[in-house]
Amino acid sequence: MSLPSHLPLPNLPPLELSYRQEDARALLADERVLAVIGFGGGWVAPDDPRVVRVALEPLSPAPLEVWRGRGPVRHGREGALRWSSDDDYLFAAIELAEVDGDIEQAAHAAYRELLAWVQARATPHWLRLWNYFDAINLGAGDAERYRRFCAGRARGMACLRDGSYPAACAIGGHGRSGRLLVYGLAARSPGVRIENPRQLSAWRYPRQYGPTAPTFARAMRSDAAQLFISGTAAVVGHASLHDEDLAAQLDETFANLDHVVEAAHGRFGEQVLLKAYVRDARDGAAVAQAIAARVPRAAGVLILAGDICRRELLVEIDGVQALA
Repeated sequence: MSLPSHLPLPNLPPLELSYRQEDARALLADERVLAVIGFGGGWVAPDDPRVVRVALEPLSPAPLEVWRGRGPVRHGREGALRWSSDDDYLFAAIELAEVDGDIEQAAHAAYRELLAWVQARATPHWLRLWNYFDAINLGAGDAERYRRFCAGRARGMACLRDGSYPAACAIGGHGRSGRLLVYGLAARSPGVRIENPRQLSAWRYPRQYGPTAPTFARAMRSDAAQLFISGTAAVVGHASLHDEDLAAQLDETFANLDHVVEAAHGRFGEQVLLKAYVRDARDGAAVAQAIAARVPRAAGVLILAGDICRRELLVEIDGVQALA
């Protein structure tokens, strides 16, 4: 989807996102903080609704990811759901245990609860969602856990249409927690869906990728001239390219990032906060070097050990790009 040439002035203030090497409790003392996200099994998360811990292990010194709005931020809990909000943005997270390893049912339950709750708020428009669960590639054919997750997610998102799917990623962990973590960002005004001209829209994938196509946009442009970029890998059209070739996959991934940001009338690279997921931890240094060479002026880069939704893909990169 291309963007109109003339856009109204932003209705939202930009969300401030950064990586910080600080104590989480000190960060939470700021009334503008919507979320603090920590990484790795060893990080001890403070007991606060604004905090989530992603179990993926960092491959470099792990900062905290911090989201700041204009404040003051209100926050609380509703059963398994945690939330925080100011007048512009809403952070919401839910973590559910899989029952007997049923990731499809966990995804359905998580999305049904998350979307119903957020739609009743004054900030009902989803911009970005993150999904983390173990063993994403376990199982053959349609029994693969990622395909089952896609089916459950789609059922839970039945209230949304193709054109309103937010940006998203789904990454597999290497542990055995048996839990699904979903968290996301919503806003008081809707974003604009951005698709990559090099790629088929995910919800239009052919049957060979499973009975239920993935329900996400390649990116979502907020009304604050920020682009929330979905997990991006070496996929052109709908096909994965460059099996077992990390360097070639990185080149293809950067080409996709260039094109999706260009489709939003931006330029990839400056004022971008990046997160890279690497299937083989031994490739972490090479991925870090490639990002440093290609995006030397990134606002921050975090590299995590995590499995990609397709077995043949070695790396995936997502991020938030300022457009103005």
